[in-house]
Amino acid sequence: MSTGLKVKIKSWNGVGFWKWMTNDTDCGICRLPFDGCCPDCRIPGDDCPIVSGQCRHQFHMHCILKWLQTQQMKQQCPMCRRDWQFSD
Repeated sequence: MSTGLKVKIKSWNGVGFWKWMTNDTDCGICRLPFDGCCPDCRIPGDDCPIVSGQCRHQFHMHCILKWLQTQQMKQQCPMCRRDWQFSD
C-alpha cells in the first residue's frame, strides 16, 4: 500500500559534538567539567587542554600549572601527593 507522500528536504543543519577522552568528568583542582574550560579560559578546546600525570590524575593544563607554581619545595599531584611528572 503506497500513500503517495513525497518529502523534499529544503535544508539541513549538521551538528557536531566533541568530548575529551578522560578517566574523570571534572578537574580535581577547579572542579569544573572537562568538557567546559578552566576559570582562566572562555572557550573549551585546544586552548584549554587536559593533561595527565604519571599518576594518571588529569587536570586542565592551566589549573595544574598554577598549582605547581604555588608549590615551593616539591611539585606534587594535588590528588595523591606523588611527585608530579607529566605523562607522555
